[in-house]
Amino acid sequence: MKPAALLMVFAALPLTACTGSLFKTKAAPPTMYMLSASENPQPTNAASAMTAAELAVLKPRVRAGLDTDRIAALYPDRHMDYFADARWSGPLDEVLQDLAVQEFRSTPGLRNVSADASVFASSHWLEIEVVDFQAEYSASGAAPTVHVRLQARIGNSGDRHILARLEPDIRELASDNRMSAIVDAYNRAAGKAFAEIAARTMQALGAK
Repeated sequence: MKPAALLMVFAALPLTACTGSLFKTKAAPPTMYMLSASENPQPTNAASAMTAAELAVLKPRVRAGLDTDRIAALYPDRHMDYFADARWSGPLDEVLQDLAVQEFRSTPGLRNVSADASVFASSHWLEIEVVDFQAEYSASGAAPTVHVRLQARIGNSGDRHILARLEPDIRELASDNRMSAIVDAYNRAAGKAFAEIAARTMQALGAK
């Protein structure tokens, strides 16, 4: 091998070693959190008799800034940020669609509940818009209050007639300023919001 070529080979060795380390990271992966419907749902005011209704839960529309798998926090000066090293188990629209389906499947009275893949085969549909879904901090810097506000419409698949509109607006104070306590407050607030939607939906289907 010529001396010039040999020099180029040895000159490349340190660069290769350095390049190989550029993409290594010791950062821990973010902790993922799931939301789940209550294991012991409270009975609704709707009749418990099975109806012929089948409900398709459409994928929620999520306000800009919340349409992510990151967990949002709102501060007193109205700027929004996200908790570090924490994520929902998926994009928020998918997480809340799954939570809504769980809630309705634990509510007696419907013949079938499904995601929006089968909307055209279902007799009724539920559409949800996520207006607020963040942990809100006060000026005092204490534990945040989780704010969940949803806008929902229940409709008939045949003629697209709207049977009911509702807007649950729930606030739950976290017991501590720790991520586990904050997620617990999220779960309570979302659970109450979806329980309200389920109860009102069953009333609307019973009165149609």
